[in-house]
Amino acid sequence: MQSRPGVSRLIAAVVAGLLIFASFPPRTLWFLAPVGIAVLTLAVRGTVRARGAFGLGFVAGLGFFLPLLPWTGIYVGPVPWIALSAVCALYVGLFGLLTRWVVRLRGWPLWVASVWSLAEWARSSFPFGGFPWGKLAFGQADGWYLPFAMVGGAPLVSFAVALTGTGLAAVALVVLRRLRGDGADSPEVAAVTSNTPRWGAVRLTSWNRIVAATMLVAIVPVTGVILRTALPGPEDGNRPITVAAIQGSVPELGLDFNAQRRAVLDNHVNRTEQLAREIAAGRFPQPDVVIWPENSSDIDPLRNADAAQEISQASVDVKAPILVGAVLVNADRTTTNSVIVWNGDAGPAERHDKKIIQPFGEYLPYRNFFRHFSEYADRAGYFVPGKGDGVVHVKPANGGDNVAIGVATCYEVAFDRAFEQSVRAGAQILTVPSNNATFGRSEMTYQQLAMSRVRAVEHGRAVVVSVTTGVSAMITADGTIQQQTPQFVPAALVATLPLRDNTTLATRLGPAPEVLLCILAAAATFVALIRRRGSADLSHDSK
Repeated sequence: MQSRPGVSRLIAAVVAGLLIFASFPPRTLWFLAPVGIAVLTLAVRGTVRARGAFGLGFVAGLGFFLPLLPWTGIYVGPVPWIALSAVCALYVGLFGLLTRWVVRLRGWPLWVASVWSLAEWARSSFPFGGFPWGKLAFGQADGWYLPFAMVGGAPLVSFAVALTGTGLAAVALVVLRRLRGDGADSPEVAAVTSNTPRWGAVRLTSWNRIVAATMLVAIVPVTGVILRTALPGPEDGNRPITVAAIQGSVPELGLDFNAQRRAVLDNHVNRTEQLAREIAAGRFPQPDVVIWPENSSDIDPLRNADAAQEISQASVDVKAPILVGAVLVNADRTTTNSVIVWNGDAGPAERHDKKIIQPFGEYLPYRNFFRHFSEYADRAGYFVPGKGDGVVHVKPANGGDNVAIGVATCYEVAFDRAFEQSVRAGAQILTVPSNNATFGRSEMTYQQLAMSRVRAVEHGRAVVVSVTTGVSAMITADGTIQQQTPQFVPAALVATLPLRDNTTLATRLGPAPEVLLCILAAAATFVALIRRRGSADLSHDSK
């Protein structure tokens, strides 16, 4: 009679999820991610029923996402947090289900790792445009795997981490088999090591083979270390510009900070005016451009003359154009989350309207349905997505040709396509204006900062992160944080950063590496199912 997964497997699944969570910022325990994948692979492998494998993956997903995403429910209660975590966990359940099948194929560590890539792609795409938060790559900003981003973007980083994990699982199985001996029949060990596929033509049953397999697993992270030498230096580029990032802070945290819209705008104007005085005193160099955060002017400056005057005066005083994060009201009363180039008394010029907007935050799909589940439903915005290539052009205050700045506003930085499109459109430097006031003192801001570091390496561009409440940062093209602010205080950063025109292999390939990995996973699953059906038919015929 077939049995359900044992308690030990359930515990292993929970531990796996917690290990992956622990690899994410603000911790720098990036090396725990492949260990978590290894533990999950071992827990799923050998399960009797498909639903058991799915269930173990789902449990691991809860162990990962529940502690990763509590910031989503800080001011709206636990229901959105738990619901989102459960939906994300379904995709880890999918990984568990597919792993149960492809783990029987020869060379299974490769196929299982590609299945993880397939699950991440699916979660990043469906539903409502997907939710990429929690990709393995976003926990690797301080790790050995980060340089893979310049080759195949965030998907290749995730795959490299997963492949190391599945390789570790394979080594663990070989060691267990060696320890129990060829003739041993311990049911505990046999449950884990049964049906182990061959590596090549022979089984790795000697300690020499174990050492060789371990070295093979080590190749992936070591390759990442070697690739680091190919990353651009902090000053490598075509020409430098000086950039300032303003962190004005907000009068209060939470959803109601918008009630203090004038105070938020005044905070950013005042901190910019202070910077102008510090520049005049010689304490900072003259910036070519100043970058304000998302929502720094929730008063529409295109409709409100007072707001426009304040911003113009700040730009005149700091003697530089300002990229202003503003909420603009459209003719149909919908809104756009925009970044506007503001040129002193000349006023607004080019703008980026946020294209990837956040469901259940900036807009609410099926509003009439979801309002039955939360009193906060009607507080979701009525934002509409913008168009364009994600690039705005700025005339540097210190002279020279116009600078193309790629913009990914807050949530957009989680999506591969945001900066990929802007760099292909000519962006020479990148910025992530963000507003984290609605997420309190959670880990969210550090998770998002890590994404910006991955994007810097992925596209070989310096990244300027400007956040209302912090952490704002200057990031060089090798993913290093050159400067950063503390949270919840007004602050300004000024740095000289290089512009770059050349593109990385990741930028040129675009989504191709992820597509290839998904095809590999689908092909492996297809082959595994065909073989499974063939085995079932033979078993039926023998009866």
